[in-house]
Amino acid sequence: MPRSLYVTSAEGNSGKSTVAVGVLEALRQSVSRVGVFRPIARSTAERDYVLELLLEHDSVDLAYEDCIGATYDRVHADPEVALAEIVSRFKAVERQCDAVVVVGSDYTDVGSPTELSFNARIAANLGAPVVLVLGGRRADGGGGRTASELAQVAEVTLSELQSEHASVLAVIANRVDPEATDAVRDAVTAVTSQHDPAAPVWAIPEDPYLVAPSVAAVLQATGSTLIKGDEALLEREVLGVVVAAMSMVNVLPRLTDGAVVVIPGDRVEVLLAAILAHTSGTFPSISAILLNGGFDLPPQIERLMEGLGTSIPIARNELGTFETAVAITHARGRLAADSPRKYDAALTLFNRSVDAATLVGQLELEPPTVVTPLLFEYGLLDRARGDRKHIVLPEGDDDRILQAAHSLLRREVADLTILGDERVVRARAAELGLDLERATVLSPFDEELRARFAEEYQRLRAHKGITLDQAADTVTDVSYFGTMMVHLGLADGMVSGARHTTAHTIRPSFEIIKTRPEVSVVSSVFLMALADRVLVYGDCAVIPDPTAEQLADIAVSSAATASQFGIEPRVAMLSYSTGESGSGADVDKVRQATAYVQERAPQLPVAGPIQYDAAVDAAVAATKMPGSEVAGKATVFIFPDLNTGNNTYKAVQRTAGAVAIGPVLQGLRKPVNDLSRGALVQDIVNTVAITAIQAQAADA
Repeated sequence: MPRSLYVTSAEGNSGKSTVAVGVLEALRQSVSRVGVFRPIARSTAERDYVLELLLEHDSVDLAYEDCIGATYDRVHADPEVALAEIVSRFKAVERQCDAVVVVGSDYTDVGSPTELSFNARIAANLGAPVVLVLGGRRADGGGGRTASELAQVAEVTLSELQSEHASVLAVIANRVDPEATDAVRDAVTAVTSQHDPAAPVWAIPEDPYLVAPSVAAVLQATGSTLIKGDEALLEREVLGVVVAAMSMVNVLPRLTDGAVVVIPGDRVEVLLAAILAHTSGTFPSISAILLNGGFDLPPQIERLMEGLGTSIPIARNELGTFETAVAITHARGRLAADSPRKYDAALTLFNRSVDAATLVGQLELEPPTVVTPLLFEYGLLDRARGDRKHIVLPEGDDDRILQAAHSLLRREVADLTILGDERVVRARAAELGLDLERATVLSPFDEELRARFAEEYQRLRAHKGITLDQAADTVTDVSYFGTMMVHLGLADGMVSGARHTTAHTIRPSFEIIKTRPEVSVVSSVFLMALADRVLVYGDCAVIPDPTAEQLADIAVSSAATASQFGIEPRVAMLSYSTGESGSGADVDKVRQATAYVQERAPQLPVAGPIQYDAAVDAAVAATKMPGSEVAGKATVFIFPDLNTGNNTYKAVQRTAGAVAIGPVLQGLRKPVNDLSRGALVQDIVNTVAITAIQAQAADA
């Protein structure tokens, strides 16, 4: 059986890059090293955006130049020499990888049978079965295809592939009318079964979001210059065009969500009306405004716009209204490395429509023997998705939180409540082109919940003399409000800290949620994803100088956390000496803590005191602690104090290239987790997934 597959189509604009993204993500679940290859590129001077998109994937570690077979010019000059070169360069990539996704050519001539035939020859010579992508829309822009029309395309294409001895792994009809997916699948299956009965058929509905150009692409197509607005919003998708060459009374009803509004530069009253409509919250959120005609804005209008404080991109060009509208139609939307939101959308669409396990299962893939950071991160999202929990995100005023929420909802990892003023949060999300429709946005000043939370908080803190009025003020703080939601079962967990300190995030949980009965302290671990495995480090963030009893608590909690995330716990109680070789207060504390762990959890493999080298290196372990079931193969490392733990995790992170996921809080009755204030969007996504998994365990 083959280890690679060839994604191709019979024409351009079929959306095969969406399929390639889905296949790449599916393969990364099964193997450690995934490769990508483009047998034909347009030129060596112009970078191939599809290849760049796939090379950006974390599971791919290849140089751009190594992943191209030949250029169109070389193929046209001498197809046989080019084919030999393509095969040779592909084999060099294949030797470095467990599986390779090959993406066929983009069709310089629409529907060229010669190009399809050459793709088929390449696939046959590479020994890579074809995933055939059928375009649900006509490549010439003539609208959507019916089920019978797609069946005819399938018949012609499959016959061509067969004549060149290319085998077919699967057929995917892409960009199909959402109302016709079942009919298309049935019609194409009837044709495919006559050529290859074993090849499954799927249909992916068209998503206007994926084919929409960005504001930046529209500005480039029209030769427009940005004169005002937030540059971050240039990546928002343009979902329509409104030509506003009429009075503002007639323009306003024609505004649509995500549209670019084309306004003659001297119609300043229409410009102001569009800006006010966008910011009002009672009209659709537009993506940008284009002022055509090359007119300068009057100073008084400039001043008025400054006062309105709008962030919507406003650009100007020298074209007329008609020329501007025509130029916009030439702007193409595409999946590219600089569009993570589109990447998420494409992946979600693929996963909803295609049985990826069945597709990949037809390849001869050896299961990975190591756990890479990428495989571990995928496992987190997959486990969270399996039993979806409700997580509250208190920091709705942070763009990273909104972007992470968009990704989490698209991937169906968790249900979300975002705290903040609903109008402000949703307006900002719309400006950023984010879909938060399935998220609940809740104000921490909601009167009904504020009263309920204040009463409960006053009850919990009555022993501290907290009055109801004081409680009512306290619970409007987003960290307290979110924690109260978790405490009262309105959410399963909370993730915060992008804008707040660790203390501000976790203090409410100490007061309200409190520790589990068998745990005396709240502590933390980092999940350290090395190149080939994942280790657990604790405590690196919470308790400065734990006692022996607290150290034992941290060890037992860390072992339980390791088990939650599929890591077999073997606990090393770290010190500067191993076994009975050393003495002193610090070593004695670790020795006593080890004894406490053995008393509390006799079934748990634990060794201590032990030095780090003896804990991880089998050769050192054989000398310093022979016969130990932990030494040389520890997975959970308990540091004697925060100073040691915090510095060690950062040293490993920075010098060994490990991915540090955390801190993950442990010991609470319900999960609350802290973010670094420098957290990236993917860090937030991972932390929400971790919190959801902890919530699953709490419910078990």
